[in-house]
Amino acid sequence: MTSTMQEPVELLRDRLERAFAVHTNRLTELTVRGPATDPATYEAQVESARHGVANTAQALRRMSEGSYGRCEACGTTIDWQRLVAVPHARRCSHCR
Repeated sequence: MTSTMQEPVELLRDRLERAFAVHTNRLTELTVRGPATDPATYEAQVESARHGVANTAQALRRMSEGSYGRCEACGTTIDWQRLVAVPHARRCSHCR
């Protein structure tokens, strides 16, 4: 990662860390509270929170490993605009 990208990537890291906290808190809340609505809606909410936790955790792991911003499919650099829009993106626009 180039030094010119370092500062903006730190901003994305902050966004990802906040998103991770939000998803984790939501999953905890759902687990403690249990189904307040119909079971199908509850399961969808739990699955959405789990998906959010997994996506953000994987993106943060890639950052720490130094592979963040590289497409997992073709290895090219993921466009900055895509990372801003989807900070947990694993694939470039072409491979998604």
